[in-house]
Amino acid sequence: MFLAPHLAGQESRRPNVLFLFADDQRPDALGATGNPHVRTPHVDALADRGFRFEQAYCMGSRHGAVCAPSRAMMMSGRTLHRVKDSLEGAPTWPERFGASGYVTFGTGKWHNGQDSYKRSFQSGRAVFFGGMSDHFAVPVRDWDGQEMTPVRREERHSSEVFADAAVGFLDAYAASGDARPFACYVAFTAPHDPRDAPAEYLERWRASPPPLPPNFRGQHGFNIAPDVMRIRDESLSGWPRDPATIQTQLAEYYALVEHLDGQVGRILERLDALGLADDTIVVYAADHGLALGSHGLLGKQSLYEHSMGTPVLLAGPGVPSGRSDALVYLFDLFPTLCGLAGGVGVPDGVEGLDLGPVIRGEQPRVRSSLFTLYRDSQRAVREDRFKLIRLTRTGKTMLFDLERDPHELHDLAAHPSSAPRIAHLLEEMRRWQEATGDTQPLTPAEPLPLRIDLSGSERKPDGHQPAWIRERYFGEVRGG
Repeated sequence: MFLAPHLAGQESRRPNVLFLFADDQRPDALGATGNPHVRTPHVDALADRGFRFEQAYCMGSRHGAVCAPSRAMMMSGRTLHRVKDSLEGAPTWPERFGASGYVTFGTGKWHNGQDSYKRSFQSGRAVFFGGMSDHFAVPVRDWDGQEMTPVRREERHSSEVFADAAVGFLDAYAASGDARPFACYVAFTAPHDPRDAPAEYLERWRASPPPLPPNFRGQHGFNIAPDVMRIRDESLSGWPRDPATIQTQLAEYYALVEHLDGQVGRILERLDALGLADDTIVVYAADHGLALGSHGLLGKQSLYEHSMGTPVLLAGPGVPSGRSDALVYLFDLFPTLCGLAGGVGVPDGVEGLDLGPVIRGEQPRVRSSLFTLYRDSQRAVREDRFKLIRLTRTGKTMLFDLERDPHELHDLAAHPSSAPRIAHLLEEMRRWQEATGDTQPLTPAEPLPLRIDLSGSERKPDGHQPAWIRERYFGEVRGG
């Protein structure tokens, strides 16, 4: 039963918060979201008993490492242009929970600098300060509230390392008898590349790799911007994309997702075994999605649904079973958790919206449209059904009917009947720009050429990639 906020003269037990955060997980990479190929029974069970937002998004990024600003927005509740990656000057939700009497703990990936981590959590174990790492050699540190330990390299898989840290925290919390509620943040680095899942999870895909996505293309076909078309993420396969290579990468990706699901299951099982489950709000989300062959792209540096969309689900006290197609951002979770917890005030500067009324069935929507952006090259706005993407370096406009065309295959912009809708959505985009401090011109002074053919383009391996990735996907480059 959900307990009301603290009232004068009345004692109440505020709920714990367990926040499970994946890295680069497409919104459709769960059984609960309709994927018949990937096996995610633990997250699916969480979705069945909880509330799922089916139209949740990262707002975008100012650079190629989309995860850093995404996490900054989620932690601060602020829009892209109003928060730095370092979170300087922006209170975080774990920080607010700690100030409101919660025991706070953080493990896993923190891509927003040590200073913001230290003020956000009272303690932490196996914290990875960075963007990506070999999953079997992740560099981590521990935090006791006063000092960081020296870096050590873990030789187990990162998902297991972070799950172990979370389980260890839950055990210690239960044994302590602490009357305060806890907020435990677990930020996995899976399924971000390098996609090195444990061998047993890869084995089942060898005989029957997953099918290509419905919107697979050999190439994107037209230019977004040079910094998008040849960025590190896009170099994991040559152009045009080889279907067999993409299927192999999908198999590696799904193997990481399935292994991650198993580690989530370990944490949830311990939560239940310790008698804490009934008093704990559980959040499962990801920082953004990934293309993985969709639209001829591999990375997350586009505004298509597969890249800016993210799974978001909540379960626990005060959260009924249900789902919503309301348009929401990851950074809405800050005020939403404050509301569900009770007694945790939302600081000035938070722009996210409390999703509590949607979860409780009191209102169907919190906003009528949603705006996404990437660097100086892309802007998009969508309403319930239609979505407009503007490529601001080439001047191209695309219009999609997401109700009839959820995979964004059929651009309606050239149809004469679309002109009024395009005009309306462009005006809505300008309204969002003004409201969020975005000054990017929608029409380029010197447009880039629209068409681009990357066939045979040179690719270079990334220094973060382990040897097997460089050998498998860049052998022809290294040999040349």
